[in-house]
Amino acid sequence: MSLADAQALNVAHVLTEALPYIQRYQGKCMVIKYGGNAMLDENLKRGFARDMVLMKLVGIHPIVVHGGGPQIGSLLARLGKESHFVDGLRVTDAETMDVVEMVLGGLVNKEIVSLINSHGGRAIGLTGKDGPLIYAHKLNLSRRREALEAPEIIDLGHVGEVTRIDRQVLDYLATGGFIPVIAPIGVGADGASYNINADLVAGKIAEVMQAEKLIMLTNITGLLDKQGTLLTGLDAEQVDALINDGTIGDGMLPKMDAVLDAVKAGVKRAHIIDGRIEHAVLLELFTDSGIGTLIERR
Repeated sequence: MSLADAQALNVAHVLTEALPYIQRYQGKCMVIKYGGNAMLDENLKRGFARDMVLMKLVGIHPIVVHGGGPQIGSLLARLGKESHFVDGLRVTDAETMDVVEMVLGGLVNKEIVSLINSHGGRAIGLTGKDGPLIYAHKLNLSRRREALEAPEIIDLGHVGEVTRIDRQVLDYLATGGFIPVIAPIGVGADGASYNINADLVAGKIAEVMQAEKLIMLTNITGLLDKQGTLLTGLDAEQVDALINDGTIGDGMLPKMDAVLDAVKAGVKRAHIIDGRIEHAVLLELFTDSGIGTLIERR
C-alpha cells in the first residue's frame, strides 16, 4: 500500500469513527466557552473557526461564548490604566467598562465572527445587551474577616452576575442556521452595562438551552489529581469532593462552579479540554477516546 493510500484509508477510518457521534448530536445544542491560547494563536484561531463551521454543517447547533481578559488588559495598559483584580474578577469602574465593551463587544467578538464567516459559516456577534439577551445585576463580593462581626462588602464596580437569559434570541438564531458568538456583557434593569465572567455566562446559557454539552477550552489538559494524573468520567459529587479536599485550587474554582451549576441544572455533560491542541473540540466530540475531563449528570 502506498503512502497516499494509507493516508486516504486513515481519513476513511476517522470519518467512520465520527459517524455515530454526528448522528447522536444532530439537532443538539453545544455551548463552547472560547478562551485561553486558542484565542491568541493564529493557527488555533483558524482551526476553531473551521470546527464551528463543520459542527453546524453536520446539524449541530454551536453557541460560542468568548472571553478577552488579556486583550482588555493590554488596551488598558496602553491607555495608562492599571488593572486590579479581586478573587480573579476585574475591578471595573465606568472608564474600564467602556474599554471592556469596546474590546469584547467590538474587537474580539467581530474577529471571531469574521473568522467563522471566512470559512463558510454564518456567525452573528452579540453582547448580552443585544436582544436583550443577558440580564444582570451588580455583583457585590463579600468576605468574612475575624476582626469584623459582619462580612466586608467589596464593590467591584460594573461587575455583574446573570439574572436571566432570553432563550428566544438563541433559539431563533441557532435554528435559523446561524452560529451565535456572545461577548459576556450583561444589561441591568436600568440599562447599565455589566462585565460578567465568561465561564459563568457559558454555564448559564448551557443551563437555559439544556445543552447536550458544555465545553470549556482552557490552557490545561483538564482536571488533575494531586499526583498529576488526568481525571475524567466524574460526577458532581466527585467534583465537590475534589474541591473540598483542595485538589481543585483557587484558579479553577470559578470555572468549576459554572460547570457544576450547569450539570446540576440539567446539562448532560461538561468537558474541560486543552484549547492548545488543534481541533480540540472535534477531537472531544467525534472520537472514541476524547480529550480532557468529562463531568456528567448521573
